[in-house]
Amino acid sequence: MKLLADNIIHLETESAFKIGDHISKVQASGLDVVKLNIGDPNFDIPHFIKDEIKAQLDQNNTHYCDPKGLLSFREAICERIKQRQKISIVPEQIVVFPGSKTSVGFSQQIYCNKGDEVIYAIPGFPIYEIFINYLGAKAVPILLKEESHFVMTAEQLADAITPKTKLIYLNFPSNPTGSMLSQREAEAIADVILSKCHKNVRIYSDEIYEDLIFDQQSHHSVASIPGMQERTIISSGLSKNFSWTGGRVGYAVLPTIEEAEIFKKLNINYFSCVPAYHQEAAAAAFKHPQASDYLAKIVSTYQQRRDSIAKALNDIKGMYCAIPQGAMYLYPNITEICEHLGISEVYKNLPENIKKLSSPSTIFQMFALYYHQVAVLDQRAFGAQTTYQQSYMRLSLTASQEMLNAGVKKIQTAAADIDGFKQYIVKNLPLY
Repeated sequence: MKLLADNIIHLETESAFKIGDHISKVQASGLDVVKLNIGDPNFDIPHFIKDEIKAQLDQNNTHYCDPKGLLSFREAICERIKQRQKISIVPEQIVVFPGSKTSVGFSQQIYCNKGDEVIYAIPGFPIYEIFINYLGAKAVPILLKEESHFVMTAEQLADAITPKTKLIYLNFPSNPTGSMLSQREAEAIADVILSKCHKNVRIYSDEIYEDLIFDQQSHHSVASIPGMQERTIISSGLSKNFSWTGGRVGYAVLPTIEEAEIFKKLNINYFSCVPAYHQEAAAAAFKHPQASDYLAKIVSTYQQRRDSIAKALNDIKGMYCAIPQGAMYLYPNITEICEHLGISEVYKNLPENIKKLSSPSTIFQMFALYYHQVAVLDQRAFGAQTTYQQSYMRLSLTASQEMLNAGVKKIQTAAADIDGFKQYIVKNLPLY
């Protein structure tokens, strides 16, 4: 008899956290690490969230509450959706979760049988792919291209849809590329879905970065397009926009009340409910008169960081960094650097069992960390089920400007350190 279930071997972890063990090893040797690997804002949460949490605790609002979410919070979400996506919903369609990740996995549990096909973008948020493998659905990745600004095209989506398609993940602004959909692109994708998909295919629209948009651009949700609301799950939360990653407050708007009730049932079975005092604080955040000022300030700061760090990265020989339109990351192309350092050749000659766990980008990530004490994320962190022709890495703009500047200098040094990389290989240091 086996100890563990067969499918547990397919359960991976998010690399932004996985690299933490490697960072700890470097720090244990007495070295400081510049951490640009995780999307955890360096801003404090706004005072109006803290004040409301304190007030709710003073009122002893610490007991079980509605597993679907407090009505006050769901009503605030309704108003927000009405103003932003221009669609009408009712509180009964909304379910609150401990962070927006929860509904990613729940969606596959609820809608997908084994062998059903799930379409998602690579590079993209890794949890989509992780749950596909774990739950036994079939992954149908769409490889995004730099020349298309890392936007899934309607033509790519049309080619990926089959009679077995059951769930499609969209993420705009996207992690890790910061790409966004124009209204025209959103309409083209919607046309494909409406013409090629069965009415029971669900679209999971991950809009967690909807407030983090640069250059006075606008967010376009596919749910706003006629015919799409009744097919689309809108997912968002307060981790990124209100710098409240530890609060774990997310939500999803379901196409129907009946579907929301099923998500609620999973809530009950997994964790009962989200703390009421956090939900009241989230409702207060959506309604507070200073919320727009807070968001404007952090968007301005991220845009300044984007502009300065993208320029600095583009000044590094062999690196090209596209300018993202939203979110909080940069995703530079490091293909020439991997060639220059000899990383591509090392990767090509790896045994197949090692090669499938690594990539040139992964090797550069490890080298930059162990030899130059800067933590970034490799491209495999954003989709492993494909063959890459180019190499990329992700930097998070959530570190301070000072830390970002220091990190770029370390990356620049690593990018030119041919002798250091040769020593790294001789010492048999980690390649993944």
